Amino acid sequence: QVQLVEAGGGLVQAGGSLRLSCAASGRTFSNYAMGWFRQAPGKEREFVVAVSGSGGWTSYADSVKGRFTISRDNVKSNVYLQMNSLKPEDTAVYYCAAKSWSGPWIATMVEPSEYDYWGQGTQVTVSS
Repeated sequence: QVQLVEAGGGLVQAGGSLRLSCAASGRTFSNYAMGWFRQAPGKEREFVVAVSGSGGWTSYADSVKGRFTISRDNVKSNVYLQMNSLKPEDTAVYYCAAKSWSGPWIATMVEPSEYDYWGQGTQVTVSS
């Protein structure tokens, strides 16, 4: 069992920045690929970015490329999402997720069903 707790959400103006964090506990953190997803009201949960257990690969949704950066600290068992140049359309609840996986990126990892554990989410609101 892996427990995930997100933090760092809030209200920010368009063009601003936020840094989300996700603290993991319970299992060997480096055995898990980590992803960030988001869900806006009335919409399905969508993939934002993922990183391998070692940090060796990352994969970003086109909508956030060049603006968001994922990183992880396997000593502290944390994963981070640095969000810059925020837009109103980035407004959503952001979730971190863990997938027991030591392989390369695979396309199906954009699907929420691929992930084994989820945090409770943190709200990000970007005002125009």
